[in-house]
Amino acid sequence: MRRSVSIAVLTMTLVVGLGAIGIGQRSVLASAQQKAETTEVKIDNFSFGPGTLTVPAGTTVTWTNRDDIPHTVVSTDGVFKSKVLDTDEKFSFTFSKTGTYPYFCSIHPKMTGKVIVQ
Repeated sequence: MRRSVSIAVLTMTLVVGLGAIGIGQRSVLASAQQKAETTEVKIDNFSFGPGTLTVPAGTTVTWTNRDDIPHTVVSTDGVFKSKVLDTDEKFSFTFSKTGTYPYFCSIHPKMTGKVIVQ
């Protein structure tokens, strides 16, 4: 009798412990999925670097003007538009939908870049 009670208690402890591990793993996975990603594009020497950036949906991209002259960041389809950025100023946009987002500097239209959201 004692042996079957011990086995039952041990079995129950094992089941509860495995369930807790599964819940913990799901919690860690959910936290990783919810953690927002960020990435940076440098504006320097009349160019965006990197020129093409591929990111997952939900990523915030920050452009930083490292040039000595003003620049802007404007999407060709009107999704985002920065103010004129002086040296060391930043502009950020969070890409929530998948797609391709080409952009340019409205002051220097030959400066172009692209964000691909997957």
